[in-house]
Amino acid sequence: MQAITPATPAVSAAVSTLASTLAATFVNIAAYKFITLDDTEAMRPLYQEQCLALELKGTILLTPEGINMFLSGTREHIDNFLAWVRSDERLADLECKESLSIEQSHKRMLVKLKKEIITMRMPLIKPELGRAPSVDAHTLKRWLDAGVDDAGKPVVMMETRNAFEVDVGTFNNTLDYRIDKFTEFPAVAAAHKDELEGKTVVTFCTGGIRCEKAAIHMKEIGYDSVYQLDGGILKYFEEVGGEHYTGDCFVFDYRTALNPKLEPTETVQCFVCRAVVTPRQQLAPEYVYEVSCPHCFHKTSRP
Repeated sequence: MQAITPATPAVSAAVSTLASTLAATFVNIAAYKFITLDDTEAMRPLYQEQCLALELKGTILLTPEGINMFLSGTREHIDNFLAWVRSDERLADLECKESLSIEQSHKRMLVKLKKEIITMRMPLIKPELGRAPSVDAHTLKRWLDAGVDDAGKPVVMMETRNAFEVDVGTFNNTLDYRIDKFTEFPAVAAAHKDELEGKTVVTFCTGGIRCEKAAIHMKEIGYDSVYQLDGGILKYFEEVGGEHYTGDCFVFDYRTALNPKLEPTETVQCFVCRAVVTPRQQLAPEYVYEVSCPHCFHKTSRP
């Protein structure tokens, strides 16, 4: 009888990846576009009807400055929905980022009317009228490999996300000003402008949407070399993986965090205080499912 040759680690990893892909039955999309929408109230019931008919779960924000969507469903239903959305000529070029999962990444479907796609409270910043310069994932990786951009300027990464998101993972040696909400970013960017003179600053966030406003603001207050990472961290993971990045990427759905392979991790959010709880923190005695975690244990009233 011929001996069976043990699988190499590379083969085992490939088989594991294939098995995970075959098991993943749901497509999760993130999409946004800054475009004037003056009929959001009329749009809302139409979007609700489509999502209900296609059994989609997630959140859609309809605002006067555009649309923002996080949705989960079967491939067929997601494709049908996107075809319907793109039949509106204002959204014909809507682009999406995708990941796969074995469960729908959201538990319910909400279509909301908001004043802004992402709250910054600076109404004069209108990405629809012109984006700040962007850098794609492959170019950014090349810059980070070299430490300088194509003009020879040192490259500095700047966070636009909230501190609790950054704690899950971020680019190496990034500037993290520990903001608690995006409305704090304009003042922080202005306060640190002088110390970044002569450097190329690349702003980034989860999917790119915050940077659409952040990078414009930075250009307007005098940053001479600022870019936004096109598609954000998720697009970077999709195109080049996790080089120059440590940790995972926080996402606003039940998965909590995705690794550079865009796979869900064991990181969770506390049911009580919504703090991010890492796998190591889940081993602590203070972590009791749906009761407490190390972040809120001493603040939670005990029976």
